[in-house]
Amino acid sequence: MTTTPADTRRAEAPVEPGLDLFCDDVLADSMPVFTRLREASPVVHLTRGDLWVITRYEDVRAALGDPETFSSTQVAFNEQMNEVLRGTSLAADPPNHQRLRAVLSENLTPRALRGMRAEMDAKADDLVRELVARGSFDGMEDLAKHFVTSVVMDMIGVQGDVREKMLAWGEAAFNLLGPMNQRAAASFPIAGELFEWTHHQLKTGDLAEGSMGRAVFEAAERGDIAPEGAGMIVHQYIAAGMDTTIAAIGNAVVLFARYPEQFQRLREDRSLVPSAFNEILRFMSPFPVAGRLVTRDTEVAGVRIPGGSQAAVLVGAANRDPRHYEEPETFDITRNPADHVSFGYGIHGCAGQGLARLEAHAILNALATHLKGYTVGDVQHRLNNMTRPFASIEVTSVDPA
Repeated sequence: MTTTPADTRRAEAPVEPGLDLFCDDVLADSMPVFTRLREASPVVHLTRGDLWVITRYEDVRAALGDPETFSSTQVAFNEQMNEVLRGTSLAADPPNHQRLRAVLSENLTPRALRGMRAEMDAKADDLVRELVARGSFDGMEDLAKHFVTSVVMDMIGVQGDVREKMLAWGEAAFNLLGPMNQRAAASFPIAGELFEWTHHQLKTGDLAEGSMGRAVFEAAERGDIAPEGAGMIVHQYIAAGMDTTIAAIGNAVVLFARYPEQFQRLREDRSLVPSAFNEILRFMSPFPVAGRLVTRDTEVAGVRIPGGSQAAVLVGAANRDPRHYEEPETFDITRNPADHVSFGYGIHGCAGQGLARLEAHAILNALATHLKGYTVGDVQHRLNNMTRPFASIEVTSVDPA
């Protein structure tokens, strides 16, 4: 975090009196607002919701990496959800965070995921080949949602009719991280179903043998973790393990249709897949705003933020900050912005990012293998308080490879 020299007067943040970061118009098209806020000041005070918005790359990264000042005990933008999240790794600071996260991420380490790559690549290849043969398909429903939910549900070991509820449960969980607006209020009973299932109904035998979820419940039976911890961990896998990856894959489909020359680069050089996914995450952040509690009076780039405030850390604005990235409004898969902050930064960097990369890399490889090109017709947004998914992406004029 940048601070000013001692002899420089502390600046006051400019005030935006009516802007709502979570209204329909901003959720449908966030970047114009994010850009305006970023270029106005490193910190902007929104009176709507009493939010202190941190807008620029260096300051966003520093805030995410400073849990003593920017605490994760207030990651949601409403107090009800912050109470619900207490005791989870998402809403914990050191020293409790390390213990909670270790259990959550045990099955998501590179070593644990290494053996999944061949199977995931094959699954993605089969799916894309089938969709290309149709001649047209929905890039969200048929590709992104279908692939990610099948991967995550199989990993956790979810069986039977309950699989059909998972997407709605995950979407509701993200809505509840926003303010208590109409979207969040409507999501409470849906998210409650997920909580009830994971914490009170789910048993070891309900999960497929050999699955990640069953291993968590077996750990609880052995006494390795607290009995109530098993349901909480599975809850976090479901609530956080699908929506952002689904959104990112949907973004990839739209971006490569808008920038066909970039898709051709990918087809010609498959080694660009990791770089391409980083650029997709930078250019269209699937989770563009992070909540934090400011624990003490502090300064960001010389601008004062009072202790006790709610900070909104604008990941989406930071990822297109011209102070950090050259020509940030250009989508270029050779850029390889591995330092983007779409997966967070520091101790709360996304625990599932290794899995997300495996899934997205598999889809990008399959698209580049089976398509010479395609166009996108009608694209519909799905409004969510925290994520930025499309509802549907009409993929047409498919040119098979």
